[in-house]
Amino acid sequence: MAEPYIVILLALLASAFFSGMEIAFLSANRLQIELESKKRRLPNIIISYLVKHPTRFISTMLVGNNVAIVLFGLYLPDILSPYFQWTDSEYLVLLLQTIISTVVVLFLAEYLPKALFSARSNEGLKAFSIPVVVFYLLTYPIVSGITSISKYLLRVVFKTNLDSDQPVFSKVDIDHYIEENTNNDDEEVDHEIEIFRNALDFSDIKAREFMIPRTEILAAEKAEGISELHRRFIETGYSKIIVYNENIDNIIGYVHAYELFKKPENIRSILRPVSFIPETMTANDVLNLFTRDKRNMAIVLDEFGGTAGLITLEDVVEEIFGDIDDEHDTDELLERQVGPNEYIFSARLEIDYLNDEYRFSLPESDNYTTLGGLVTDMLESIPEKGERVALDDYILEVHDVSSNRLEEVRVLVR
Repeated sequence: MAEPYIVILLALLASAFFSGMEIAFLSANRLQIELESKKRRLPNIIISYLVKHPTRFISTMLVGNNVAIVLFGLYLPDILSPYFQWTDSEYLVLLLQTIISTVVVLFLAEYLPKALFSARSNEGLKAFSIPVVVFYLLTYPIVSGITSISKYLLRVVFKTNLDSDQPVFSKVDIDHYIEENTNNDDEEVDHEIEIFRNALDFSDIKAREFMIPRTEILAAEKAEGISELHRRFIETGYSKIIVYNENIDNIIGYVHAYELFKKPENIRSILRPVSFIPETMTANDVLNLFTRDKRNMAIVLDEFGGTAGLITLEDVVEEIFGDIDDEHDTDELLERQVGPNEYIFSARLEIDYLNDEYRFSLPESDNYTTLGGLVTDMLESIPEKGERVALDDYILEVHDVSSNRLEEVRVLVR
């Protein structure tokens, strides 16, 4: 009869299907699934829902696979028995049937489908989303009962708790998404990739890497009159000005422009508190500090307790979403090639930017982040116009200075 052959074929196909879907689910990029679910297509919506219930999905696939394997094992002896009539040993027949069934199941229902589905996991989930969700709904009562019993045994017998409320996607999924789309020509996708990459690095970025440097902080001495402060607000167009006592290393707060409408008698009466953070604090911790204290500005302190710079909430947000123009942003920094292997750069340009943009190999260090910082670190003094720093493949010349501040650097590539 053909019935055993049909059942075995269907059982193998079913086992291969459930095994493949299980590995596809485990190796799928969940971030990609969540992004595609926004397109409101049925397969994407189905897979997005299943991803949010991983325990039940895996249990459903295991139930289906076990049922298929049981059916395969029940009907296989009917097909193999005629080929073992040459022996009367039931144990030998059982051994041979076990070996044959194991090899067939491992290759056709485990190894082959898992290799295929793991290579194209997201595509496989979408392609078979309809039959998967149908089986998921049909077996929902059974799977729910099994899951509840399992959780009970884990909690009571093994004293552990099965946490089904896990994150939908992890850092690994974001890494995978970035790797897959790095060379994408779509500008919108490139922007998404940049945001995800920034988000991954967010917890590793130190405050000193994105702060407004000390030399660019607009500040007023507390002894100055209200009229002088008013003049500064008008000239700069800023909405906030830092206030210090005697010198910039002793900052005592800041003043918001609209406080002047209250016609205060002196600066101290309208001072607002400001947070102080070490320059080693991460961007993630700075954001948490702003959220917890309901602040949007912090003074960055160096290792000696002096003022190193200033960070605003906008600076933190820019580390993820890119540049946002505001009152603290200045004109585009100077970048000009003046001859073969000869350039003039703003001293405020960052070393890693120059290395990436111009294929330089300028040394990087925790002591500085900008070209001006590199020159100052090498000279170990306040740079003067015309001074040079010789590196392996470069000569850095101080091109322009103002007061005690390095403005422009000439870079000669040897």
